[in-house]
Amino acid sequence: MYEYKFVKIEFKRISGKPIEDYREVIQSYAKEGWRFVQIFSPDFITSGVAAGTYYELIFERPVQ
Repeated sequence: MYEYKFVKIEFKRISGKPIEDYREVIQSYAKEGWRFVQIFSPDFITSGVAAGTYYELIFERPVQ
């Protein structure tokens, strides 16, 4: 059995760049025993071009 953790990384409203570097977040959680599973942007603002306002990182590890 696995447990899961969901980490939200929001974008800055003006620049559209992530507030945190997702690579650093992944490395940090890996040191705690979490395995990175997926990154995606579940919400979209459509105004001709789809653009998400945040990333969601999914991690898993065996239940201890």
